[in-house]
Parts: sequence; structure tokens; C-alpha cells
Amino acid sequence: MNPKIFVFAAVIGLGSILGVILLSNSSFENFSSPLPQKDDPKIEPIIIELDDISIVDISERAATIEIKFKLTNPNPISVIVQVMDYQLFETNFSEQRQISGGQIGSRPEGMVEFGSNYYSLLSGSEIILKDKIVLQNNGNIPELWSTLKNNTANWRVTGDVFYNFSSMTSGHENEIHFEFTK
Repeated sequence: MNPKIFVFAAVIGLGSILGVILLSNSSFENFSSPLPQKDDPKIEPIIIELDDISIVDISERAATIEIKFKLTNPNPISVIVQVMDYQLFETNFSEQRQISGGQIGSRPEGMVEFGSNYYSLLSGSEIILKDKIVLQNNGNIPELWSTLKNNTANWRVTGDVFYNFSSMTSGHENEIHFEFTK
């Protein structure tokens, strides 16, 4: 048999399928967009709280500070927390001069990143994200070191959390700015 007959039959078949779709008053939009639901849940931003900040260890040379954040997902769908950036201030020392900061998690770069450090936050659940900060005493700021040794620090923490709903590829990235004092 001649292969041109099979190609001709395939073209005729595809053309007739396309003709039936176009003549049946169907539109391609009906195939790609879901029907609206009456009871679509309202999507809320995640809730961020400063759970704790404490001086774990202090010596003449260094101080170790542990900071904990509590993130809560009030939504009926899962959330993927990519990264939390934060800045730490001791307000007795300076309102504007940051003494430290950090990043918890990581943002994917490129198409695929293996070993990504992000956090899944299931519907209605919470997670504690924590980080340890080591401050070196260079002797130039004795008033700050005295405040840390006496455990009388007044903390201010600012930052941003970047997250997506359900998966890294669905929807757009969401960002929440936060500021806490303790």
C-alpha cells in the first residue's frame, strides 16, 4: 500500500474533527477555564509571629542569639514558604543600625533546583522557623555588650516572607512584610 494514502486519511480525519468542533458552537475557552464555584474559599495571607528571641550563650568574645518565628496557614489549601529574610536591631543601642540579620529557607533559581530549602505549610497548620545568630565582640560597642550580658535588650525585628499557594509553579509569588518588637 502507498503511504500517501495513510497521510491523506489522517489529514481528512483531523480536518473533520476540527470542523465538528467549530460547527458545534464550542469554544476553546470552555475547555481551559474551570466553571466558577459558588463557595470558592477566600484566600488569606499567612500569619507571622515572633515566637521567641533569646540569648543562648554569651562570653567576652561572642554572643549566640536564637530567634524563632511562628507561621500559621489559615487557608484550606497548602502553602509553600520559600524564604524568610529578617533584620535584627537592638533598640537601646540603635534604632536604625542593624546588628544582624539572616535568611531562613531559599528561593529557587532557574528551572529546577535540587536540594531546595523551603517549607510546606499544610492547611490550618503552623510551623516554627528558627535561626541562630553569632555576634562577635570586637570591643568597639561596650554598651551593646553590657545590654546583652544583663539580658536587658530591647529587640526590633523586621523582614519579609515569600510564599506560594500549593506549588512552586502555580500562581504568583506572595510577599508579606513584618515588624515586631520585644
